[in-house]
Formats: sequence, structure tokens, C-alpha cells
Amino acid sequence: MAQSPARSMLGSLVLIAVIIGGAAAAFAYTAGWFSPQRLTANKLVDAFTPPGGKPPLGHRRNHAKGICFTGMFEANGAGSALSHAQVFTRGQYPALGRFNLGTANPNAPDATVRVRGMGLRISTPDGQEWRTAMINAPVFPVSTPQAFYDLLLASGSKDPNAMKIFAGAHPEIAAFGAWAKNAPWTGSYAEERFNSLNSFIFTDSSGAEHTVRWSLLPAAQVIPISPDDLAKRGPNFLEQEIAQRVHGGPLHWTMVVTVANPGDPTADPSRAWPVDRRTVNVGTLTVQQIEPERNGPCRDINFDPTVLPSGIRTSDDPFPAARSSAYAKSYDRRTAETKYYPRTAAEAQP
Repeated sequence: MAQSPARSMLGSLVLIAVIIGGAAAAFAYTAGWFSPQRLTANKLVDAFTPPGGKPPLGHRRNHAKGICFTGMFEANGAGSALSHAQVFTRGQYPALGRFNLGTANPNAPDATVRVRGMGLRISTPDGQEWRTAMINAPVFPVSTPQAFYDLLLASGSKDPNAMKIFAGAHPEIAAFGAWAKNAPWTGSYAEERFNSLNSFIFTDSSGAEHTVRWSLLPAAQVIPISPDDLAKRGPNFLEQEIAQRVHGGPLHWTMVVTVANPGDPTADPSRAWPVDRRTVNVGTLTVQQIEPERNGPCRDINFDPTVLPSGIRTSDDPFPAARSSAYAKSYDRRTAETKYYPRTAAEAQP
């Protein structure tokens, strides 16, 4: 029997509530320029606290489960047509990153978390850094930081109609819900496409500006797998699998920059740009080594998306600045709790 549109929508809302309620949405957002009465970093980071409990001390407040990697970004020179940042000048630059799951629970079984992410830092000889945090979803659930905070409250509400009411006020959430419900799962971080979602401004050597988003496209073949089959592989399968893959040889992603046309929605990450927009292959990320996070090089890195080299700056998109505020608050809390952070594999178990 065909499923009615109303029932299909209800199913999507339930799925979104599960994802957001488990802190599997893409990022923790707030904005320092909001009035304290509306939204603050503290209020938003607090919204990720599990219902009736406390966040695991010493961990990131979202995307708490992750594993470190080191490698290299090899720029092919094509990006210099868009930005004068040294990171796009032909050459190789050291990269450090973190594969992660969008959850506040560092012990969450991998098959229960829909959103997967990558934090990345690329360093250049001129002493500058490019930090970015990306996820595998093609769009963000909502269009503003305030809406994201309201979504967190709705997903954690005891009111059974809270998500339905929220979705009625924020129809943009439908695109994310469709992805969460219908897009295939993979059995490896190596098979994921990671997207910046937010818009940034690249400035070229002539001073011309280009509004862009970027993605990392995997070289590995994408093999769909059901969540049930993924669950059979164990609660920490993704970390184990990526370590085994890299042990067998480096992994690669192509970085593709998409350039907006005039009139494209640059301030709203819930809206995808048309597929015919200009794209530029700017280089290749190579992952060469995997290390457990508890003693790895990424553990204390804050992947703040506003840490940008000359030649890249934020756009009218409010989220990067908002994320920066929340990331800083989360960082302050977890570093103050360092003594509680597990230092051995045994300590890391629930």
C-alpha cells in the first residue's frame, strides 16, 4: 500500500528528531552578535546536553566521537585563479584532521548516527592555517542559527507535536529530512563526500571576489550498506575500518570548489546551489596515518571555520561566526575537564 504524504512527512519528522536529539546534526551554532535574551554560546552548547543527564566530561559537546588523521594537501595550482591564499599555490602542505560522528555521545554505536564529519587543518609555509569542518549531508537542516537552537529544543521536547510545529514554521527542513531518510549509508569514512555547506569569499590576486562552497570527493568506491548490516560490524566499526584501510595505503579526496552565480543563496546553508554552477578542482587531500583521538594530534584542535588564511574570508552567511562562538565555548569546557578525559582504550569504554 502506498504511504500517504502525511504519514511520510511524519516519518521524516520523527527521523529528524532522532538525529537532532542525538546531537547528530551538523554543527553546534550560536552567534555572539545575538542579544543575550535570544541566543548565547552557553545556551546553545547547553542544548546539546543529553535529556536528564550530563555530557561526558572532557569531550567535545557535539561530534564527540572521532579519530585523528595526518596527511598532505597537494594543490594543483588551479585554485589560484580564485584565491591568492598560498594553500592554492601548486605544492604540498601538511594536513591534520579528524573523522567524526555527529553525536554528543563518544560511545554511540556507529550505526545509530546519520551525520558523519571531517574537521581539517591545512598549514602553509607563510605561517597561516585554513581550518574547516564539513559533513556528509548536502544541506543543513535550517537556515539560521536561531532556528537551529529552536530545532534542538523541539527535538528534545516532551511535547509530541513539537517537531511537527517546528517543521511547519521551518519548511526548509524538508530537504535535510529527505536526505536523512533516503540517502544511502556507507561502511567507511573513506567513501563519504564531505561538504562545507557554508559560503565563503575567495579573493584572487587582482582583488576580484568569488563566493564559494567546497567539497571533498572520495576516490574510494562508494558501496551502500544498510544500517542493520553496519550495526552487525560492531559499535566502533568506522574507526577500525578506516585505520585498516589507511594501513593498507593512503586514501585520497579531491577538493572541488563551487562558485556561486549572482543571486544564489549565499547566507542560507539549507539551500543547495544549482548543479550547473562552475566547479574548480583545486587539489587532493591524502590521508596517510590514523591515530586514536585520546592521544592523537587532533584531540586539542578546535576546527574553527573562521580560522582562514589571507585570500579567504567569511561571507554574509551567519553560521561560520556563530559556529566559532559555540566551538570556543565547547573547547573551554572540555579543556577545563581534561582530568576526566580517558587516556587509555579501557577508560574510553562506557
